[in-house]
Amino acid sequence: MGSDPVPIDRRTLLRAGLAALAVAGCAAPVRRAARTSPSAATTSTPTAGAGATASPRPKVATEVGHASRTQSAVALTFHGAGDAATAKSVLGELERADARGTVLAVGSWLEAKPRMARRILDGGHELGNHTLNHRAMRRLGSAAAYREIAGCAAVLSRLTGSPGRWFRPSGTQHTTAVIRRAAAEAGYDRCLSYDVDSLDWTDPGPSVVVRTVLGAARGGSVVSMHLGHQGTVAALPHIIEGLVRRGLRPVTVSELFA
Repeated sequence: MGSDPVPIDRRTLLRAGLAALAVAGCAAPVRRAARTSPSAATTSTPTAGAGATASPRPKVATEVGHASRTQSAVALTFHGAGDAATAKSVLGELERADARGTVLAVGSWLEAKPRMARRILDGGHELGNHTLNHRAMRRLGSAAAYREIAGCAAVLSRLTGSPGRWFRPSGTQHTTAVIRRAAAEAGYDRCLSYDVDSLDWTDPGPSVVVRTVLGAARGGSVVSMHLGHQGTVAALPHIIEGLVRRGLRPVTVSELFA
């Protein structure tokens, strides 16, 4: 695949493809629940989007990296940090293609750019927890790990009324028992990993990002990308078009695991 960006006049094609997939029985767009004001320290199960129900807090959270391979959908997820203008451009590309994604936001980033929280949700996207300070989670003890997760949950709750349903650890693709226990203590029953790493954070060029994602994505995949890289902005229309051509609808994580 070349490095030339996809012409914007292909948006009509993308919209038509997404609509056809929806008619074929793919997940309906997620609807955000009414805003509430749970405390990060007392919420038993984080909620975000439709269908969240309270349940006993687990002693250890589970890790999920992809959904059933029979799915005709793929979750596009984004590490939430970086330049706000670039982040808005990524969200805009999703919306122009009538696609929605899940942003796992760094709490300190949201504190510095609080309007981004509403921008993400108002665009129909899902917002989750990517720790407070983006530390290397595998190196942290249980108390420090809990502070990172609960700290971001508190920021999310203050800005949006919900700590979000999903937690993704920083500095690692996979969790440890320490991380999973801390996540459960902070109110999350599942830790989100991924099975497709776009490597967009290495800035290899848009065409490389596109080939990497489309070469690895399958039904049920969770794709990891980032908001703060211009290459992601340029690659995203190619990625969405390629997924749609293969009959894979881009969705949020909650839609994928519904």
